Amino acid sequence: MKKIDILIIGAGISGATLAERYASAGKKVLVIEKRDHIAGNCYDEYDENGILVSKYGAHLFHTNDEEVWKYVNRFSEWYPWEHRVIARVDDKTVPIPVNIRTVNILFDQNLETEEEMQTWLAENRIPFERAKNGEEAVLNRVGPVLYEKMFKHYTKKQWDKFPEELHASVLERIPVRYNHDDRYFSDRYQALPKGGYTQMFEKMLDHPNITVLLNTDYFDIKDQLEDFGKLFYTGPVDRFFEFKDRMPEKLEYRSINFVTEHLDQEYFQENSVVNYPGQDVDFTRIVEYKHFGNQKSPKTSIVKEYTVDEGEPYYPVPNEKNQRIYKEYKKHADQLKDIYFVGRLANYKYFNMDQAFKNALDLFATLETEKCEDHEKLTVL
Repeated sequence: MKKIDILIIGAGISGATLAERYASAGKKVLVIEKRDHIAGNCYDEYDENGILVSKYGAHLFHTNDEEVWKYVNRFSEWYPWEHRVIARVDDKTVPIPVNIRTVNILFDQNLETEEEMQTWLAENRIPFERAKNGEEAVLNRVGPVLYEKMFKHYTKKQWDKFPEELHASVLERIPVRYNHDDRYFSDRYQALPKGGYTQMFEKMLDHPNITVLLNTDYFDIKDQLEDFGKLFYTGPVDRFFEFKDRMPEKLEYRSINFVTEHLDQEYFQENSVVNYPGQDVDFTRIVEYKHFGNQKSPKTSIVKEYTVDEGEPYYPVPNEKNQRIYKEYKKHADQLKDIYFVGRLANYKYFNMDQAFKNALDLFATLETEKCEDHEKLTVL
């Protein structure tokens, strides 16, 4: 193959952002993607009912970061979307995150003010000065009854681990509201791209300096790709090193089995996303994509999500054992020259969408700054 300035493995958020930045800076970029499409897990397409659906689960963009918001607006128009989630708990339907209305419905209360909500939580929570795991994190915030009804079994289905087996940070990510705000996110910018995410990634990668190879596994052709300047890897970090001797054991990931049903009815449920935190069903949630963007069709499509061990890796499993294993891989990664590990799987860390964009933008800026500083030093010498 011809000389490549920048080699990128993966055409998701991290890979596409770095490809666009380097191509705009005049570098020749090759992006290798093992799937048959770009956009990574953000990939969406129109189904047989004419509904725009996401192949790998709903992706809701939200951010407070001005730089990221300006960046994504370069490649798509966006329409406001304040995401709301409801849950079936016992025989009731309640909003998530937990807020005043959630407590009123589940416990037949009549709370109205933030002070009343804070008082109720204070009377029901089990305080921990510093939560050691996910269970303590939830008990510290909402107490044992809400923990049992809404968090314990949902977490088990999601991670195949109970909250006490996970880092406190996993459950601390879930907000609890003291008011009536039932939005899932509270960021300043909450929106979805008009026409979907795939068209946005097409624009990001539409540059004469970018070549994209689909249906190509990097590990099948890596011996042919020795002549490049920098390599950015966005896949699972342990996959990169698996051909080396004496490497740590494999990391744990969770995958999702998406079961789609096309229904001859206008709507299936009253909301885009309905969670099922109880033990009565095996799936974690049902997504009805027709609600996003108020799409019109006489029929509808729903997707039930079952979180599983086997399949495409989606989520790192954050516990002490995996963090120890990851640190060993990171030691090896840090020793490599001009090879960078970017994104959720490569850093074994959960990123929201805006964080993934920000991480890639910051890495590009850092490397370009270092290059300029090195050039200045050489000029002085």
